[in-house]
Amino acid sequence: MSNRRLVIAGTGSGVGKTTLTIGLMSAFKKKGYTVQGFKCGPDYIDPTYHTAVTGRASRNLDSWMLSHEMVKGIFYHGSRGADLAIIEGVMGFYDGKDPLTNSGTTAEISMITKSPVVLVVNCASMARSAAAIVKGFQCFAEGPNIVAVIANNVGSKGHFEIVKEAIQQECQIPVVGYLKRDERIEIPERHLGLVPSIERGELDTFFNQLGQLVSETIDIDRLYELAEAPIIHIEESLFQHMPKQNVRIAIAKDEAFNFYYKENLELLEAFGADIVEFSPLRGETLPEHADGLYLGGGFPEEFAADLAEQTDVMRSIKDALQKGLPTLAECGGFMYLTEAIETTDGSKHKMLGVVPGKVKMQTKLAALGYREITGLEGNFLLKGGLLAKGHEFHYSTFHPNEEIVKNAYETKGMRGVKKEGYVNGNLIAGYTHFHFGSCPEMVENWITQCKEFRDHD
Repeated sequence: MSNRRLVIAGTGSGVGKTTLTIGLMSAFKKKGYTVQGFKCGPDYIDPTYHTAVTGRASRNLDSWMLSHEMVKGIFYHGSRGADLAIIEGVMGFYDGKDPLTNSGTTAEISMITKSPVVLVVNCASMARSAAAIVKGFQCFAEGPNIVAVIANNVGSKGHFEIVKEAIQQECQIPVVGYLKRDERIEIPERHLGLVPSIERGELDTFFNQLGQLVSETIDIDRLYELAEAPIIHIEESLFQHMPKQNVRIAIAKDEAFNFYYKENLELLEAFGADIVEFSPLRGETLPEHADGLYLGGGFPEEFAADLAEQTDVMRSIKDALQKGLPTLAECGGFMYLTEAIETTDGSKHKMLGVVPGKVKMQTKLAALGYREITGLEGNFLLKGGLLAKGHEFHYSTFHPNEEIVKNAYETKGMRGVKKEGYVNGNLIAGYTHFHFGSCPEMVENWITQCKEFRDHD
């Protein structure tokens, strides 16, 4: 793997990290470099941009959900074959789970991966004050290695020169370039519905233009020099493949179901499972001889009418679940298994009806944040007191039509502890997105359950 990497960090949210990250990836790509993208935190949208620009699957690095060793393992595993890794930060550089520590912050990721940091500063309406901001970020903690600054939202080249002189004199690090306030480089408002259009290549022209703009006002060659970093050493990787287990796990993958941590699928494969993708939206029924099923997140509400028409698909999945197919359904997958999805315009679309209740979409966010997850009785994935980590992010609410729905797990977040999800035999479904890297035993438990199902089917 290359020992060149950069963290693109911001002084806060909204300073233009994503715009710059995509632009830099595109600019380095134009120079012929193989670029690997990473995103700090639990985010499915920005990695989709990275993947579209670099042609390599972008990955999440999260030091709250995952151990430091697992973060290094994912970084090492993902960076193989790349000339340069670019890690996009989340929120402000020092913002994370806890206001009193660096836990889960971009700063912590930069220290775990020993990565040089490029600080993006919104310089609108300031000159010498920009140096005070950079100085504050430099002095706030000893571990991070801030090697350069990019000035964003400058009014003119003259404005940039003033900011640059001030920062370079006071902070002794280079200001390697700038982007002007320019409406042409406004990234489309980021929302989950964008993901399919990014994957279809509809924003490729925009990405190219961004790469061109960045190349004109940012010293790409200097950044490449500054990206040199120590080689990362890891202990034994969980991603090394074990012997095949003769287990086939079907994965729903299309515009309606596409939120999977890349590592979740790779860990299933590393532990010996074969992954078989299928598209419920395109009328593909559950693959034959499937020993397990993973229905990931996405936005089935956007395609509810189309999904409702695929009765053969729904029947094939429902029949398999009734036979005891070991299944995990997360968020969008969970919604698909309920009796109906009611969209914001009040229309109802019939779903599988395996989970007793319906889902109602709303315009405001229903849940957002990290979760610590412990399994409840009957949860074969999290048995014996196993603790996993993940997150919730959804705009819908679940309305059970029975007084008691048997919950799958208990989740702990900022707002306390709650029972969540639904368990019935070998079906585990709920809003929470798991990161298997937080609890690899889940993968072993799932494969064991799949083998039992296969042998008794």
